[in-house]
Amino acid sequence: MDAQLRELIPFLRDRNPQVRQIALSHLLPQTPPGSSHRNIFFAGLQGGGLQAKPKDTDIIRDLKILCRDQLSIAHDAFRALVNLSDSPLIVASLSEPRFLTFIVSYIIHPGSILADLASMLLSNLTSSSSACSTLISLHVSIVLGTDFYATQSRCGTSAPPDPYPAGEAKDVLALPLLLDAFATVAAESDPSTRKRKGDLHFLASVFANISVAPAGRNYLLSAQPANVSNPSELEYPLAKIMSFTEHKDTIRRGGVASTLKNCAFHAPGHKAILSPETDKVAVPPSTTLAPGVDALPYILLPLAGPEEFELEDQEKLPEALQFLPPTKTRESDPALRLMHVETLLLLCHTRWGRTYLREHGVYEIIRAAHLAETVDKISEHIERLVTLIKGDEPSDPNELDESGPETIRDASVGVPEGVERRQIASAPVEEDDEDNKIEEV
Repeated sequence: MDAQLRELIPFLRDRNPQVRQIALSHLLPQTPPGSSHRNIFFAGLQGGGLQAKPKDTDIIRDLKILCRDQLSIAHDAFRALVNLSDSPLIVASLSEPRFLTFIVSYIIHPGSILADLASMLLSNLTSSSSACSTLISLHVSIVLGTDFYATQSRCGTSAPPDPYPAGEAKDVLALPLLLDAFATVAAESDPSTRKRKGDLHFLASVFANISVAPAGRNYLLSAQPANVSNPSELEYPLAKIMSFTEHKDTIRRGGVASTLKNCAFHAPGHKAILSPETDKVAVPPSTTLAPGVDALPYILLPLAGPEEFELEDQEKLPEALQFLPPTKTRESDPALRLMHVETLLLLCHTRWGRTYLREHGVYEIIRAAHLAETVDKISEHIERLVTLIKGDEPSDPNELDESGPETIRDASVGVPEGVERRQIASAPVEEDDEDNKIEEV
């Protein structure tokens, strides 16, 4: 059977599109993990070692080209690469700048019909640190007009705009364009009238993947131009995606929650993460000011339920959490609830962060969340959070602050020395328990 399938590979380059489609339709079922003849896609590829340039096999090169073909062929080619991109053997080939530039340009162009499949592929690729590094520094060519057009997106399923923009092409950083596309597509609530063809939910996983790397966190927490047409207005890129922690799509809200948690490992950025938009703050060592991310309401909303609070407690809460309706429900996914609690624990690593959380009603929200929680691990993390917020502050002047070490290197979030331990529940929390470690995701 292997030999018969290999005989189809030359037909992927046939001039007749129907022949290309038939050949690809017979090869596609062999691309998912566990397929009996999947090895034909990896023949000739070598794992390990150093290569000056990633090597394409004929079939991988053909699949990359077919992603630019007409709709039915491009659809199957994208699906094949999504299925195959779990293998490190082809990640280097799919992450080379030329192909990555096409993928990014394709995703950010509103007219790209298969943008969701391209986003899934980019999500899989950025699970690799090398692909993340390439994406963080990647530039794409755009032409500015009423909007902008990514010139390298042009293919059979991504037609250029009509009329074509009259401006000159220039190279710009790709990451802010992906963030803009991700944010704007969700703002267009009616799929029948919006310009974009895809939902781009999988871009949330891309942002989560790049935020694992220090370079990715540094970008998301560095003051950047708000958009390509107005470079004088600055903002923190992380702020563009904060509003999706309660989005109906699990992939979107989960990726955003992961991104926020990973950024919270960057201790100098805590003040920018928590400060409201009305305050302009800098992330050391930079002195450039930009409006705060105002992330706290978006961390707490998934943990909040319909409980009513005393007026004194209501006034402590961020405005978005005051007087929530009786229909308000908590995040249904326990993994995401845990992630938000872990983010709050990370933000407690600085005295400024603990003070800010204490003064903005975090205890009131997590106290109610603890009463409703059914997962022991989440309850234990909430108890540790209460200890940090309600305990007495340490007197050590050398305690970590926002101008201290750049990364919270110890993944285990413990209680700072000198803080009095308090618990909601009577059972003590084991500090050396592996379940109490917070890992980057």
